[in-house]
Amino acid sequence: MLRSAFASRALALGLLLVMLALRVWDPAPLEILRLKTFDLYQQLTEPKPQQSQVLVVDIDEKSLSELGQWPWSRTTLAQLLGEIAAGGAVVVTFDILFPEHDRTSPQTIARTVESYDPETARRLRQLKSNDEVLAEAMRKTRVVLGQSGFHKAIEGGRQDEVPGAPMAVMGPDPAPFLDSFPEIIRNVPELEAAAQGRGVVTIRPERDGIIRKLPLVVRIKGKLLPSLGLESLRVATGQQAMLIRTDEFGVESVVVAGVAIPVDRNAKAWLHFQPHDPSIFVSAADLLAKRIDNRIFNGKIVMIGTSATGLFDLKATPVDSAMPGVEAHAQAINAILSQSLLQRPTWTLGLEVTLTLLIGLLLTALLPRLGAAITVLVGAAIAASITASSWWAFARYGLILDYAFPLMTSFGVTMLLIVLGYLREELDRRQIRTAFGQYLSEDMVEQLAEDPERLKLGGETKQMTIMFSDVRGFTTISETYKSNPQGLTLLINSLLTPLSEAVVGNRGTIDKYMGDNIMAFWNAPLPDEDHALHACEAALEMESRLRQLNEERKARGEVPLEIGIGINTGECVVGNMGSDLRFDYTVLGDAVNLASRLEGQTKSYGVRILIGQHTAEGVAGKIAVLPVDSIMVKGKTEPEEVFTVVGGAELAGSESFKSLADQHAALYGAYRSGDWKSAAVHASDCLASGRELGLAAFYEGYRERIKAAASASRKKLSRAI
Repeated sequence: MLRSAFASRALALGLLLVMLALRVWDPAPLEILRLKTFDLYQQLTEPKPQQSQVLVVDIDEKSLSELGQWPWSRTTLAQLLGEIAAGGAVVVTFDILFPEHDRTSPQTIARTVESYDPETARRLRQLKSNDEVLAEAMRKTRVVLGQSGFHKAIEGGRQDEVPGAPMAVMGPDPAPFLDSFPEIIRNVPELEAAAQGRGVVTIRPERDGIIRKLPLVVRIKGKLLPSLGLESLRVATGQQAMLIRTDEFGVESVVVAGVAIPVDRNAKAWLHFQPHDPSIFVSAADLLAKRIDNRIFNGKIVMIGTSATGLFDLKATPVDSAMPGVEAHAQAINAILSQSLLQRPTWTLGLEVTLTLLIGLLLTALLPRLGAAITVLVGAAIAASITASSWWAFARYGLILDYAFPLMTSFGVTMLLIVLGYLREELDRRQIRTAFGQYLSEDMVEQLAEDPERLKLGGETKQMTIMFSDVRGFTTISETYKSNPQGLTLLINSLLTPLSEAVVGNRGTIDKYMGDNIMAFWNAPLPDEDHALHACEAALEMESRLRQLNEERKARGEVPLEIGIGINTGECVVGNMGSDLRFDYTVLGDAVNLASRLEGQTKSYGVRILIGQHTAEGVAGKIAVLPVDSIMVKGKTEPEEVFTVVGGAELAGSESFKSLADQHAALYGAYRSGDWKSAAVHASDCLASGRELGLAAFYEGYRERIKAAASASRKKLSRAI
């Protein structure tokens, strides 16, 4: 299955579809990975510097130390509010909840002293409550109170209806997309009645506990309520209502004072967070002690909150592990006013999924055709393009695009295709090793395995040398094994194994075994410039191995074996031949037929090896070769001169062979010219010199042919007379 590019593409496409389904499902690990990449952008860049429109009056550690533990008396907060209002604040926002009445109010104290000082109790009851004092202070300026969503219903809580916010909706109902809470923690009625606005302070962190975006609108007990920051802007601008624009995918924007605030589908504003900024914080203790000039509040939105650790209002952001929650609201207001919010519109998910799909399809289509190195380069180029485009969109437009998912998917597809390509190549190598391991030497098999392109399947035309070897008298030998076919098999194996090793050891390729016959060729599948020489050297080694085998057989009292070898060189077609059902790597051509016929003529000439003229030309001067005869081969119109191989390079350079070669040349010349008398003399000389080289039968045959030719010549002459 893995062996085709089609299978690789199918698997890559399957992975792509799985990744797209994973993105739609969006499990927690994938979401956190995406959010962490967004954090990286914020950590690498800083928002453009801007003048803060918000100041924070901070109930800090210093204030708690000077004014006492929290909660403070509402009269103290009224005094604080009066100082801020006197400074000219546009609106004062409390990031503090007042769900219970002040326990230090005169009426509460009156109940305590009633039993032992009724008069004092009576006089205390005539005083205003601390809540009323704070409410009066609130009526003198524009105030927004905080309220909080709660995750479960509160037993015994307030039963009056939650006052809704002045909020219009343009489009489908946004409720299904908003953060929702079943319960709300409100302020005491006196304070609620005195405030001009109420905003939700609740901020849900992401799954990893980090605040990245703030909800501008939430749903509590069926009502749409604004966030603390959004309500502060409404009151500060004197607007009576806000607008929510929606579509079928969720919330598009929230409009206040005619300004459309970009949000995600859940009505949450993405903030480009800044690190904690101490310059916007004013200590409440310093303000009450008049150690600062309250005119710094003129024209500002002022938020009252806390940074004291013990009051547990610290939030983790992408750039700060512990930021006061009130500062997150302050940064949201500043970002809205300066129009510097980050943007992740509802269409970004569709864009990212489409981009991932297109990149995945492109990689799936192209990479199986490319090499591993090019595949890595293409994958790296795509990854760089994705990352650079995402970064450019963020830096230029504040647009948050997820580069992690397309990058992860393209990387996964690329790596899968690389691995599949590697496995396919490995399987191809294994196929080559399996196909040629029994016919080629190990080093040649490894060369093919490392570079399969050198194996051109389907057939190619090239000059090759072909060998046929056959056991003489095999039919007679096999008859002796009629009752022992297993013994015949062992005999064949004991013969073909050393002969095959001689072929493979000399860079030959074994084409096939035909009973006792071996067919082999050289110069394919790997090129071999000296293919004719290597074929002849293989033949000489086959003779040597056969002599060793016959010595072993003689020691066992068995009949020696003889072989004939025919070798020819010529143009052939080599490759995978056969049918769709079965094919073999083999060779075809006229040169193959001639090699087979030469093997059949070895017995006629009394030699073990006969080679064709082109083979002899290829080994001239390299090994010991002697011409044998010119023969007419069936199917040929001109005779073919054939030769025998006597020995290797060492013999070819010896004086004894040079002397024999001279004598043989004289014999061959006389024989070819019909000088039978001289030929007979030279044949006798060659027989004496060639006996030690195993050429006795060869020259005896020459003498017989010379006698027959001389006799035929005399008879012809007598008939002519």
